Amino acid sequence: MPPTFRHRRSHRLLAAAAGLATVGALAAAMPASAHQDKATPLHHHGSGRYQDVQLLSFNDLHGNLEPPTGSSGRVTELAADGTTKTIDAGGVEYLATHLRDARKGNKYSITAAAGDMVGASPLISGLFHDEPTIEALNGLDLDVTSVGNHEFDEGAKELARLQKGGCHPTDGCYEAGSKFRGAEFPYLAANVTDEKSGKPILKPYWVWKKNGVKVGFIGVTLEGTPNIVSADGVKGLKFGDEVETINKYAKELQRQGVKSIVALIHEGGAPASTAYNYDCDSPGAGDGISGPIVDIAKNVTPAVDALVTGHTHQAYACTIPDPSGKPRMVTSASSFGRLYTDTTLTYDRWTGDIARTAVKSANHVVTRDVAKAADMTSLITKWKTLSAPVASRPLGYIAGEIGNTGTESPLGDLIADAQLAYGKSVDQEADLAVMNPGGIRAGLTYTATSGEGDGVVTYGEAYTVQPFANTVNLVDLTGAQVITALQQQVSGANEAAPKILQISKGLTYTLDLTKTGAARVVADSVKLNGTAIDPGATYRVAMNSFLAGGGDGFAELGKGTNVRVGGDDLAALSAYLTANSSATTPYPVPTADRITIVK
Repeated sequence: MPPTFRHRRSHRLLAAAAGLATVGALAAAMPASAHQDKATPLHHHGSGRYQDVQLLSFNDLHGNLEPPTGSSGRVTELAADGTTKTIDAGGVEYLATHLRDARKGNKYSITAAAGDMVGASPLISGLFHDEPTIEALNGLDLDVTSVGNHEFDEGAKELARLQKGGCHPTDGCYEAGSKFRGAEFPYLAANVTDEKSGKPILKPYWVWKKNGVKVGFIGVTLEGTPNIVSADGVKGLKFGDEVETINKYAKELQRQGVKSIVALIHEGGAPASTAYNYDCDSPGAGDGISGPIVDIAKNVTPAVDALVTGHTHQAYACTIPDPSGKPRMVTSASSFGRLYTDTTLTYDRWTGDIARTAVKSANHVVTRDVAKAADMTSLITKWKTLSAPVASRPLGYIAGEIGNTGTESPLGDLIADAQLAYGKSVDQEADLAVMNPGGIRAGLTYTATSGEGDGVVTYGEAYTVQPFANTVNLVDLTGAQVITALQQQVSGANEAAPKILQISKGLTYTLDLTKTGAARVVADSVKLNGTAIDPGATYRVAMNSFLAGGGDGFAELGKGTNVRVGGDDLAALSAYLTANSSATTPYPVPTADRITIVK
């Protein structure tokens, strides 16, 4: 979910802050998810006909420089006997060590990413417009990445600054005498064009070359980016079809003599299991994965040899048939730097193409039992020191971990209640509040992370939950519109991948998953404080500015009248926690029982 005015928050917080005075080995062998085409593998290496090229990749880092906490910092591993366990994972200090160790002995190694490197970031990066993350990626020796939807959170001009460097136009330079140098790797945006010129706003592709070996990379983000980013962030831009764009530039690369091609696609799928090492080719190629990437993979030209994907925050290394029916590797490395993918592409020097029969790929956990990379530790220390006066400020107390997962989540209830409380503080007529689940970026962890004490919620932790700096707006909607908005959770643009709004106390309804489309929301079950919603009555509804603009496919919410633009959404959450919790009476974990689900 996009920010609308995050630069204002950063400027304000920085002003406040100014006023306050040996690399280890990989932990695990190749997991069960390692895939290789069934034909006889090629074993020629070195200066012969065949050259193995290592492709290391990851996606959806979202500025998580420090190890993510709670469930956001764990991955699930599937054992041979069918049991599962969770492993703590992530943090760029460890990611750097794992990547550097993986590169050892591989003279031909490329590191690529599939978008959302920045945006929706924790405070240590988000407070500084994600300059710290770009610095970290430079240090990780990232070679190339596609853009993701979150690269447009602050608009195309800010994305261009992250690429080219220069101080922020509002907040200036963060380090005295030091100018931000920008990304030392190309951002690729083949399907993002300027509406007036029709030309890509950044490079559409990039070619890696070494000793006669050439591998081309085409980068695209999902065509639906405008539906999940604020209008200001994509103003004047056009987002083209992913398949058409990749096929177009694959032909262009071929004309230039580049026959080995990898597509970096910020769009993904969902495997049947959440275990990072689940074999999604069992029982058949691609059978264990669904979602938009399946159709994309089946239609991208066979000239493309592998697809590195993202967006869904899932882990997979699958083969999906290309249009000619030939298996092709499709990978994703979860999110937040918890995994990286190691893919072997065997390059045929005689043809200049990848020998697909020798392609193999596996996801690896970024475990925290290896030595930290000293340069990443130094980078984190520098930015953490600058952000500490803001980040460490306590806001409130919680009685236990308040998660953000599930159809209705405990944290979703808390945030919706906070926004309703804010709405009532500025307009006593406020009746209810709704919150989009994509805007809740992490859970609130009970265990102390920086010496603040168990159960203490700091500003930095709250910022990680809601980093977008949207405003809390109030609008008038009829009861019929409220019901329609609830139905849009599971119909229209959201039918294939429902987006269930988090709702404030007093609003209840039944979600019948045995039905399809809008019928899943049982209309006559929608009640407010026990009374059925009156289709003809007017209700005052609080929501963030993203939803009030019709974001996430909720067109009905964008039709609200009598609009009142309120204050910052994080400020609303902060005030609510402060007013409703104390060290002796912490905020209880919500029961998440407002939506009755029928399966």
